[in-house]
Amino acid sequence: MCNTEHRHPKIVEAIRAQLDNFTHTAYQIVPYESYVSLAEKVAARAPISGAKKAAFFTTGAEAVENAVKIARAATGRPGVIAFTGGFHSRTLMGMALTGKVVPYKIGFGPFPSDVFHAPFPNELHGVSVADSLRAIEHLFKADIEAKRVAAIIFEPVQGEGGFVPAPAVFVQGLRKICDEHGILLIADEVQTGFTRTGKLFAMEHHGVSPDLMTIAKSLAGGMPLSGVVGRAEIMDAAAPGGLGGTYAGNPLAVARRTRCSISSLCERANTLGNTLKTKLDALKSDVPQIADVRGPGAMIAAEFCKPGTHEPDAAFAKHVQTRALERGLLLLVCGVYSNVVRFLFPLTIEDHVFDEALGILEDVLTETVGATA
Repeated sequence: MCNTEHRHPKIVEAIRAQLDNFTHTAYQIVPYESYVSLAEKVAARAPISGAKKAAFFTTGAEAVENAVKIARAATGRPGVIAFTGGFHSRTLMGMALTGKVVPYKIGFGPFPSDVFHAPFPNELHGVSVADSLRAIEHLFKADIEAKRVAAIIFEPVQGEGGFVPAPAVFVQGLRKICDEHGILLIADEVQTGFTRTGKLFAMEHHGVSPDLMTIAKSLAGGMPLSGVVGRAEIMDAAAPGGLGGTYAGNPLAVARRTRCSISSLCERANTLGNTLKTKLDALKSDVPQIADVRGPGAMIAAEFCKPGTHEPDAAFAKHVQTRALERGLLLLVCGVYSNVVRFLFPLTIEDHVFDEALGILEDVLTETVGATA
C-alpha cells in the first residue's frame, strides 16, 4: 500500500525534523503551516475543475465518511449510490457503502439507510457498462428518486473488488448522470492515488473531473493521514466545526509530504506493471486458470477461473497465495469471489528483488497447476 516503501530516507528525515518542533496540536484549535502547505499542494494537483480546497483526517475511513457528510451538506440530500465489489472502509457508513459482504459486513448490521448499490462493470462476469448505467436509472425508478441522491461514490480501480478498472466510458456516463440530476461524483482514490496506476491520480486516465476525491494510504508513506479534496464551494458547505478530528492532519504525517514528492514514480509504476503483465500473459498457455490480467500502471491483478470457463476458482487463488508465502513471497487475495491475486509491491522496489519475485511467482503458478490437476 506504500508506494515509497518502508522508511524512505526523505520521509524519516522529515519526521525527525518535525519531532524537534512539535508532535501534536488539534489543527482546528492551533493551526500550523505544514497542514496549509500540503493542502495547497494536493489541491493544485487534484484533477478537479475550478477552485479547490482540501481537508485532512487520519484514516481512509474518515475520508470516506467526511466526503459523504460534505456531499449531504452541499446538496441537502441523504442518498448515496455505490457499487458491487466496491470497498470504502469498515466503519458503519463505510460498510454500508462497501459492496462485498464477506468478510466486511458479517455480523455488523444494521447499517445506515439511504445507501444503494448498482453493479460495477465487469466484462469477464457479464456486466457491461450499459448494464451498470441502466441499473442506476433503475434505482431512480425503484428505490430512490434522483433528487434525493447526494452523491455517487466509486473507485476508479476497485481494490478489494479485484483491481477492476472502471472503463472511461463508464466514468463519463457517471459524470453525465450526476450533471443531469444535480448529484455529486465522489472518486475514492484511497488506494489508487499517488502514482500506483501510472498517474498521480487514477481519475487522470479518464479525463473526467469529480466533485470530491478521497485520499489516504500512500499520501503519507506509512504515517496515518487521509484527506478529502474537492470543489471549493462544495468543501465549504459544512457548518463550522462540522469537519475535523483531534489527530486530523497530524504534523508528523503532513511534514513528510511537504518534503518528499512521489510524482516521479509514475514512469516506474508503468515500467514495473508492464513487466508483470507481460510475465503473466506469457504464462497463460501453461496456466489455463489465468482468466484475466488487468490493471493500469502497477495496480495489477490476475483473476483465476476454472479452465475454459468464467467460473471463479477461489481454491486455485488460495493455493497460489499459500505456496508463495512458503517461498517468502507475500500475495493478497481479493475479489468478490476471492479468486483474484493483486500485486502491491512498492514502486521503489529494487530490480533484482522484483525479478526474484517474478521467478517465484512463475514457479508457484506452474506448480499449482500440477498440484490441483
